[in-house]
Amino acid sequence: MRSGRAILEMQFDVVMKWSATAVLIVGTAFNSLGYYPIGPILYLVGGLMWLSVSIMWREWSLIVTNAVLASVNAAGLIIKHFF
Repeated sequence: MRSGRAILEMQFDVVMKWSATAVLIVGTAFNSLGYYPIGPILYLVGGLMWLSVSIMWREWSLIVTNAVLASVNAAGLIIKHFF
């Protein structure tokens, strides 16, 4: 039987990945409905959350995917607002 602390530590990544997935889904919905800039901001936050989970897991395919996703969203927001 696992201790309560071990269960909490084990579940942090599970909570983080599902929270990130929810944020990405909401961000995608806002993007499709034309809510700017909240859609891309949520997409950026979800991508960064998934990036942190990917780093915890040391899963390179997810690290690259989410680093690119977050970078593209950040670049788009910066270019749109500052140039």
